[in-house]
Amino acid sequence: VGQPAFWLIAGTFFVCGATSNGLVGQHFISHASDHGFDEVTAANWLAIMGAFNFVGTIGSGWLTDRYDPRKLLLGYYGFRGISLLFLPFVHDSLSIGAFAVLFGLDYIATVPPTIALCADMFGARNAGVVYGWVFAAHQVGAAGAAWAAGAARDGLGDYDAAFLSAGLIAIAAGIAATTIRRPAGSVPITS
Repeated sequence: VGQPAFWLIAGTFFVCGATSNGLVGQHFISHASDHGFDEVTAANWLAIMGAFNFVGTIGSGWLTDRYDPRKLLLGYYGFRGISLLFLPFVHDSLSIGAFAVLFGLDYIATVPPTIALCADMFGARNAGVVYGWVFAAHQVGAAGAAWAAGAARDGLGDYDAAFLSAGLIAIAAGIAATTIRRPAGSVPITS
């Protein structure tokens, strides 16, 4: 746990929790309501997001078996960041639908490459324990973002600052993931 790789993995997963469960999971419906969508419509889009989450996570598992998990995390967090930067400007059904589908594909897609990195860095025998601590960081990030986004909404009158800052930290997490040094001979890396 004293290794920099652990803190990089935990830090990126902290951002995962903050941007998914903490921010979108807790505040998407309220944000959509602020942008003129009724709550039932917003909840339906959140359900669509959940359906695409299933597809994205299964696809991510397949990709993680074939590609460098650091590169996948760069793509996932980068894509997540761009999606979150786009969300404050969504005011119509087509745009919110596009966000729900695209963010849904990415919602939990970070889990397979994160688990793969835990196994690569700390060995298969320790992967469960290490991932447990990394997942704790995810939950702390989620709790912090849920509170901070609510405080931002109360203080500023909207969620724009919360979503824009989350977009930036997601992009930073993707870049940070690329700095994790994998042991020589880690597999698979096909690209």
